[in-house]
Amino acid sequence: MQADSIVAVGRRVVPMLVLALLAVPGPSAAEQLSVMHGFADQTSFTLWAQKRGPGRIGVEFSELDANPAVHSIETAASRDHDFAVALRLAGLEPGTRYRYRLLVDGQPTGDVGTFRTQALWEWRTDPPAVNIAVGSCAYLNDGRFDRPGAPYGGGYGIFDAIAAQAPDLMLWLGDNVYFREPEWTSAEAMNDRYRAYRELPDLHRLWRATSHLAIWDDHDYGPNDGDASFILKDAALDTFKRYWPNPTHGMPGVPGVFTQVRVADADLFLLDDRWYRYPNRYPNVPEKALLGPQQLEWLKQALLSSNATFKVVAMGTQFWNRVSRFETWQNYPDEQQKLRDWLREQRIAGVVFLSGDRHFSELLRLPREGTYPLYEFTSSPLTAGAFANPDGLERSNPDLVPDTLVTQRSFGMVRLAGPKGNRTLTFEAYDGDGVLLWSRVVGAAELR
Repeated sequence: MQADSIVAVGRRVVPMLVLALLAVPGPSAAEQLSVMHGFADQTSFTLWAQKRGPGRIGVEFSELDANPAVHSIETAASRDHDFAVALRLAGLEPGTRYRYRLLVDGQPTGDVGTFRTQALWEWRTDPPAVNIAVGSCAYLNDGRFDRPGAPYGGGYGIFDAIAAQAPDLMLWLGDNVYFREPEWTSAEAMNDRYRAYRELPDLHRLWRATSHLAIWDDHDYGPNDGDASFILKDAALDTFKRYWPNPTHGMPGVPGVFTQVRVADADLFLLDDRWYRYPNRYPNVPEKALLGPQQLEWLKQALLSSNATFKVVAMGTQFWNRVSRFETWQNYPDEQQKLRDWLREQRIAGVVFLSGDRHFSELLRLPREGTYPLYEFTSSPLTAGAFANPDGLERSNPDLVPDTLVTQRSFGMVRLAGPKGNRTLTFEAYDGDGVLLWSRVVGAAELR
C-alpha cells in the first residue's frame, strides 16, 4: 500500500525526502488540506496530509535557523488511498527545527508549520527533558447516528488545552475515534468517521502542535468490546494505518497496531489489545488471551533488550486494576499473571504503564513482594461522557494513589526530566481547560 520516492541530496544542504503514500474520498480538489504531524525521531519526520479529491500533494522545507536551498517534492493523492499521503522526511539533522510549506497541485496552500527532530544526546549530554501528552476516548457528536437524548460528547476545547501545553508528543490511548453501529460493517464508513476527526476545526491546532502516535481500543477497532472475532478487523487495521502513520504496525507475520519507539531515555511499548483478544466472557481457561502469545513474547523480548531508563508500556485496556468489573486485563487472569511473574523474575527496572478506556482517570500503585511497585496511569475521557460516579470498590481500591481519581473530562501529561542518574517521571492530570488537578513524581531510583 506504499510507494516511496527518494531524492538524493548533499549531507547538510538539502535533506533526503522519502514519501510513503496512504488513502480518502471527497469532492473538491482545491480545498485546504487536513494536516497532522507524525512521529519525529533523530533523523526523520512524518507529515500526514489529506485532500478531499484527486490531485497532487507536495511539501517544501528547510532548516528554520539556516538558509539552505528549499527542497520540494510532490506525489499524487489517489482515490485508491482515500486521497491521503504520509510524507516521510528523512536524512534530517538531529536536534534541529525545520519549517515547511505544503503544496496542492504545485501551488502553496497556506499550510505552513515547523517541527523538530529529536536531539542526539547519547554519550554527549544528559538526556533531554520530554513532555508527553496522553488521553483516550475522544467522542465527536453526530446527529445522524448518535443515540437519542443529550449529546454524549462535548468539551472540544480540551484539544486546544493540550496544544497549549506544547508537548513533544501526543500519545492517543485508544477510542480515539468512535465508530457508530452502521460503520461496523463498512470499510468506507470507517474512513468517513476518521476523516471527520481530521477535518474538525477544534482539532486543527493540536494536529499541527506536536507529533502524534496512537493505539486503538474497541471503539476505533469495531463494535463495543470488540475482540478477535470481528469480521472486518482487516479493514479496521488498514484504516488505522492510513490515518495513524506510526513508524511500524505489528511485526512481520504478526499483524496488529503494536509498536515501539524511543523518546529521549524512554522506550514506549504500544500494545494492541483487540486483534488477538478472546471475548471477555470466554471461560477462564489457560489459553484465554488479550495480547496473544506472539505479542506477549515480543513484549518480553523488547523489554529485555531495552536499555532505557523508563520503559513505558501502554494499551487501551487497564492492566492492573484488581477491583474493576468492566473490561480490564483482570478478565484474562492466566495471561496477566504470566507477565506479572515474568517482570518480577527478570527484575527489569523502570517499567510503568499507561492505559485509557475507563471514562475516569487515576493513578494506581500495585505493590509487589521483593521488588518495586508497578505504577499505572489511566487517562480518560477526552470528550466522551465522563463516569462521574465510579462505584465504592473503585473509590476504595487499595492500589489507588490518594487524591488521583478524576471523574471529569481530562487529559494527562507524562514528563521526563533530570540529569542522567537522577531522572524523574512525573504523572499529571489536567481538566478540560488545562487546569492542573494533581501531580505525582516517581524517581527512576524508585523503579529498581
